[in-house]
Amino acid sequence: MTNLNELSDDIIKGKRFGRTDDLSFFKTCDIKELTKAADKIRAHFKGDRVDLCTIINGRSGKCGENCKFCAQSAHNHTGCEEYSFLDEEKIISEAKSNQDEGVNRFAIVTAGRALTGEDFEKALHVYERMNKELSINLCASMGFINREQFKRLRKAGVTSYHHNIETSRRNFPNICTSHSYDMKIETIKIAQEEGLCVCSGGIIGMGETFEDRIDMALSLHELGIRSIPINALMAIPGTPFEKNTPLTEEEILRTLAMFRFINPEANIRLAAGRKLLSENGKKAFESGCSATITGNMLTTSGSTIQGDIKMLREMGRITKAQKGTTCDSCDCSSSCDDDSCCCSSCDTPNNKNCESCK
Repeated sequence: MTNLNELSDDIIKGKRFGRTDDLSFFKTCDIKELTKAADKIRAHFKGDRVDLCTIINGRSGKCGENCKFCAQSAHNHTGCEEYSFLDEEKIISEAKSNQDEGVNRFAIVTAGRALTGEDFEKALHVYERMNKELSINLCASMGFINREQFKRLRKAGVTSYHHNIETSRRNFPNICTSHSYDMKIETIKIAQEEGLCVCSGGIIGMGETFEDRIDMALSLHELGIRSIPINALMAIPGTPFEKNTPLTEEEILRTLAMFRFINPEANIRLAAGRKLLSENGKKAFESGCSATITGNMLTTSGSTIQGDIKMLREMGRITKAQKGTTCDSCDCSSSCDDDSCCCSSCDTPNNKNCESCK
């Protein structure tokens, strides 16, 4: 029987899992021992700080991709609200409101294969304004954009790009056939090459096996992803997954804890599916989570910002906003040429080797 407490100590000392390791114990081990050990790893690598991010649905519906989980796919019949790119002032107002409430970062998320043309230009202008007028960290999620677009986003002030791999390579064709898993990986690597931190995770509860979840965790580790959002499927009427049985709280916590073991230095980010957890997801933050999406989700409601902050502070966690990427609150590894930190709140501000601080 695997001693999870000893294994967590090994992880803290530098042990990392790979494809040749037998990780089947994650599926059957005692849940209380697993979550406790995972949280010890969280405390060591991430401390008590919890990274809070919010998103705004910048363009909704009419997506040509056929992802079976998505309310915004034109292939599904969900009655999802449809609109073109939002008014600039509305986006900036939302970002400022989130900033004032104490959120770390703000992302514009858009439906569709890729944001291009006039809509992309509008997004760039919004980011340029937010970068000048606000202090909140800026993120983007705009599909399969190209290298030049990544360059322009970074120049406009975006530091992080969100692009989920969604599930395992084996299971991916079961949820989407209009684009491939390899396209996902290629986009992530281009974003990283262009100096952006990448936030990438997926959705559990789409009919995958626990082995698929382990495979997804290993893939993200291999990609060097440092911000991993985990969504529990909220089955939406009108999608092919509308009759999927909701995951139990134990299944979700077991998955989150496993992700912490395999990706010990990452921000494991609680995302959609909070309604499936008791006490607003409190146990998730005792099972290895160090970050969360807060406020309103894309098409399923999440929790409120102040509700999350209150709960986390009562747990002794720190939610004060600070500069940094989605990889970490004080991590410039995506853009620095050395090991120094270049965040404005840290010991080495304006590092001359860091493009973000010039």
